Amino acid sequence: MRIESTGGPLKLAANLKWMYTELAFEARFDAAAASGFTGVEFASPYELPAVRVRELLDDAGLTQALINTPAGPAGSPTVMGAAYVPGARSEFRAGVERALEYAGVLGTPIVHVMAGLKPADADHDLAFATYVTNIGWAAERARDAGVQIVLEAINKREQPAYGLASMEAAAAVAEAVGPDTVGVLFDVYHAQTDRGNLIERFERLAPLVKHVQVADNPGRGEPGTGEIAYDRVLAAIARTGYDGWIGCEYGPLGDTDAGLTWIERITR
Repeated sequence: MRIESTGGPLKLAANLKWMYTELAFEARFDAAAASGFTGVEFASPYELPAVRVRELLDDAGLTQALINTPAGPAGSPTVMGAAYVPGARSEFRAGVERALEYAGVLGTPIVHVMAGLKPADADHDLAFATYVTNIGWAAERARDAGVQIVLEAINKREQPAYGLASMEAAAAVAEAVGPDTVGVLFDVYHAQTDRGNLIERFERLAPLVKHVQVADNPGRGEPGTGEIAYDRVLAAIARTGYDGWIGCEYGPLGDTDAGLTWIERITR
């Protein structure tokens, strides 16, 4: 879905984990296309064979904008990713290889490499060094595959043990290991919950931002249902020249299609 904001054109991708949940997962592709979306994203395609996901995309005429690296089992140290977990190198590398395999089949240009939770008993410096080393290795593999990777910080209120401390920390790691291949996933909801100051922070990080996600705060509903001035935020994003996807990673407060009125209302 392509929209015109006061700052220029932007393209939206429906997040199929969060949206159209009134439907079975495989039915969400056609529903997103019927709503006018041309792109979708969701964290984990691994529950289905890659060729089946590709069939669903092709049948609906959709682009897969983003996937995540695999997460570990519930309750495991790698439940939110393995990059930040000392001793989980084999799991991390296998996950990156699997994500790149899926990205190749799906034609996905960007993979979000999840940081994971910092173990409570881990040395901070060791955990961070493990993370940077792992991202450097992932960058080399992604470069060979023609895929970009992005790093995302999750707000500390919801995930105090998450490895990446901030969007700025993600940017510093991207700069260190190779900004040609590694960038920032700027999640507006997490950034607002973290420390706010959205427009200034986005403008400062814009050269490294390769993907954006939106939801309002509080409640993580549609833009326009909370405190974030999305008309100004989206216009500012467009003014930077950002031309990537904006993932709608929000939980609709009611029916998904009914909630899409935010797009016309905010970008009018």
